[in-house]
Amino acid sequence: MILPPTDPNLEQRISEKPPLRDDTRFAAGKIAVFQYATVIIFLFLISGFWRLQVQNPQFYGERAQQNSIKSVPIPGPRGRLLDRDGRIIVDNHSSFQLILARESAKEEHLRPIAQGLDLDYGDLLTRMRRVSKQPKYVPIVIKDELSPADLAFVNSHQDFFPEMVLIQAQRRLYPQNGMLAHVIGYTGEISEQELDLPEFGKYNQGEMVGKFGIEKQYNDSLMGVDGQRQVVVDNRGQVRQTIGTKPAVPGKDLELTIDLDLQTVAELAMEKKSGSIVALDPRNGEVLAMVSRPTFDPNKFTVRIKTRDWREIADNPDHPLMNRAIQAQQAPGSTFKPIVALAGLETGTVDEKWSTHCSGGVALYGKYQRCWEKRGHGTLSMHSGIVHSCDVYFYTLGSKVGINNLAFYGDLVGFGQQTGIDLPHENTGLMPSEKWKLRNYRTKWYAGETPSVAIGQGALIVTPLQLAKAIGGMAVGGRWYQPHMVRKPIEEVKMSEWKLDPEHVKIVKDGMYGVVNEGGTGVRAALPHLEVCGKTGSAQLASNDFVKGSSSKDLKDNAWFVGFAPRENPEIVVVALWEHGEHGQFAAAIVRDVIKAYFDKKQRITEVQAGQNKLQAAFGLGLPSRTAAAPAARPGNPEPVIVTGAVMSTNVAATPTSLTPIY
Repeated sequence: MILPPTDPNLEQRISEKPPLRDDTRFAAGKIAVFQYATVIIFLFLISGFWRLQVQNPQFYGERAQQNSIKSVPIPGPRGRLLDRDGRIIVDNHSSFQLILARESAKEEHLRPIAQGLDLDYGDLLTRMRRVSKQPKYVPIVIKDELSPADLAFVNSHQDFFPEMVLIQAQRRLYPQNGMLAHVIGYTGEISEQELDLPEFGKYNQGEMVGKFGIEKQYNDSLMGVDGQRQVVVDNRGQVRQTIGTKPAVPGKDLELTIDLDLQTVAELAMEKKSGSIVALDPRNGEVLAMVSRPTFDPNKFTVRIKTRDWREIADNPDHPLMNRAIQAQQAPGSTFKPIVALAGLETGTVDEKWSTHCSGGVALYGKYQRCWEKRGHGTLSMHSGIVHSCDVYFYTLGSKVGINNLAFYGDLVGFGQQTGIDLPHENTGLMPSEKWKLRNYRTKWYAGETPSVAIGQGALIVTPLQLAKAIGGMAVGGRWYQPHMVRKPIEEVKMSEWKLDPEHVKIVKDGMYGVVNEGGTGVRAALPHLEVCGKTGSAQLASNDFVKGSSSKDLKDNAWFVGFAPRENPEIVVVALWEHGEHGQFAAAIVRDVIKAYFDKKQRITEVQAGQNKLQAAFGLGLPSRTAAAPAARPGNPEPVIVTGAVMSTNVAATPTSLTPIY
């Protein structure tokens, strides 16, 4: 066995340098590094936890919620308004609406957003603070009807202002030139005052509701139900994915009683005039046409109306927002005389042969009452008194009948009370009586006040709609149907009835026929081959002596005319009020045009139907009714409205301009 050579210093070298695994200084250094790193990481986590949970919990909580599912509203379109033949009067059109997502909105962003969208910064700030108490997830609408420039601003600044959210909305499209403005009304954003009312309890801040006319009266029916679109958004508010959609439900369509053909004729007849026209079917109370002038453009109200436009309307001395058909309270003048004649006959005070002499005036109760005809009318019976509208005859007749009987029959036909039409803010007018004066003035009624009332002056005031209802109900024999704007079965229409003597009604109607056809004051209303009956009225606004000394046009007499046709079984009654038109004979031509349009259209429809019947008989075939493009069925309105070809063929009946389209 051979051994390796020995080294005498080997033992010494090994003992001086121990093995590396036994060196504790090496392990301690690595442990120290690990410990320091652990402490640093722990401190970093603790500081982050402090910021999240203690220092800014609300900020980071909202940021976390943003990276979640959100609901974007889909506004439900309002129901459309159709005329009696199914033609669209008011529709909706698509537009863009900008809402502000309040959970990601910053106050320092409001000023640049307002500048970019041409909004008033103070108004925007006020609107934000107004809803500050509502939950953050409730958005706020800051602008409707975005223009191309607005859309470009939103799209180019979406990254800078993620709180801006575009949604598609449906906005109202009304007829142009103020046509039917007072009937239709307009919509607007719900106000703070309305939110406090019980009837608006189910609506929220920022919703569009009806403010005027049919839009207000039937707001609950017209309002649609909003839908929702659920989307996933990131922490910057940007939409990343759509995960579900609940479609909006449109509001209910309403079919009005209005006939667009008659409405157009009436609108043109009142052009550049102040006043009103009401056309009524006395057999059921349906309003066929209603005009009030001056008018306004309801399209300006579909978005937030500009201050300049509002001031122009509000400061107009002619009050274009007043619906004169139901709100203008004026003395009816001689249009009240048929009611006085009826009261005299019904009470047995006089008969049709009773007469009096007119020499140009009459002295009653110590006062000389003048007739409009200074030369006098001579001796007149009731028929001639109505035909020539003799003031002396009715001064004397009214005095014999007495104020209480006049008030009874005035109340019977609807004077001094609302007609009940389905439009807001209707006025009541006034039918004076002994009780009325005692209650309001604490003094008795003097007999000398009665003659003025008997010729439609004094304290008596009516609205055009009241006059149309009164004369129409009398003409059909004593049935006064409640006027209404939305079509419904006649069984649902309220009606008051009084058993009038048919012979007395005939006497009054014959007199009104003479006004138009026997050389009376209303000859301008005459139509060939049609028995038009009517009554003129010139109502004073001030005494003749005062008017003569004044150059103001506003003091000229109001011109009235009420007419119906035919004489037997009337189908239409029309009232025209021309403010400051001076003489009722001028208003007669307005009524004539509307009545002519009604019967011209009726004749054409009859001719078309007769032609179809002949073709069917000749060929033995059932020809399908030609229909116009019907409004498409929509959710909530499953049955489309069909417009028959016969009606559409008369689309421009007696009108100088086409009705399609009317926008």
